Amino acid sequence: MALEVGDVQRAIVLGPGLDTSHLPVERRVRHAIEVARAYIRYNRVDEALTELLNAEQIAPEQVRYHRLSRMIVRDILNRPRPPRLALDLAQRMGVRSSPPQW
Repeated sequence: MALEVGDVQRAIVLGPGLDTSHLPVERRVRHAIEVARAYIRYNRVDEALTELLNAEQIAPEQVRYHRLSRMIVRDILNRPRPPRLALDLAQRMGVRSSPPQW
């Protein structure tokens, strides 16, 4: 919710610490994707990637085909020197970097 109202810092402070183990798989993965989205908006690429990789362990198909996770991975790919793990995840997801918009 904090991310939706534009409070990225609060989302980063609160989001990772929430216990989602009691939630259905779909909700746990969506929470991880939202935390990754908050991290990427704060330029914390490694943490965002870690969230996505952890979510992929829970429900690979949900991460691979979810619009937000694909946007996050594409964002990482478009940065200088994306981490190898991001390249591997992008390959599994079938995501490619976007050409620059001139």
